[in-house]
Order: sequence, then C-alpha cells, then structure tokens
Amino acid sequence: MNLLDELRELGVSVDEGVKRLGGNAAIYKKMLGTFLKMMKTYSFEPDYDNEAYDDITEKAHAIKGAAGNLSVTPLYDAYTEIVNLLRSGQPAEAREVLVNILPVQEKILNVIESSL
Repeated sequence: MNLLDELRELGVSVDEGVKRLGGNAAIYKKMLGTFLKMMKTYSFEPDYDNEAYDDITEKAHAIKGAAGNLSVTPLYDAYTEIVNLLRSGQPAEAREVLVNILPVQEKILNVIESSL
C-alpha cells in the first residue's frame, strides 16, 4: 500500500489536500515531509503546566493550521478543539483531547516518515 492510501485509512482527507495543491500529489507528498519536520519541532506532551500554557496554545495553533492546510483531518479536528479549550481556560480538558489524539498522531507521522 502506498503513502496516500495508508493516510486515507487513518482518516486523512488526502484527495482534498491534493486538490488544495492544484492536484499535484508530488507536491502534497513533499509538503507532508515538511509537516513531519514541523511536528518534531512543535509537538508537546500532555504534562504541560496548567498555569503557563501560552506556548502550548501557540504550538497547538501552528499544528492546527498546518494539519488543516494538508487536510490531515484527525489532527486538524483535535488541535482545533485543543486550541479552543486552551483559549477558554480549560487546560485539563485540552489535555484529555491531546492524550486521545497522540496515538493517532504517532501513526500518521510514522506512515509519513516511513515513506520518505
């Protein structure tokens, strides 16, 4: 199975992402590589400080934007919720969403990394 099919199985809206890039699957794959590098920089663990989560909010917002641009739907949806919860002063609830998405995120990133 190829990269795009594996991502589809994980809930990524590949066709939508490719369409956003003018239908060019090669550019989409290249952008997934860039996304992988970004995730290594911006990812965070659920043990963040409840009182000082401005940095976490910025990282979650960056991940949300990048995932949305590439139609990495499971991550986009989860990080949208995380950002909204953090901005509304609900870090414990945001942490719960993060804990639930991390296994899916790991699978998606592993699929991308194994194809590069």
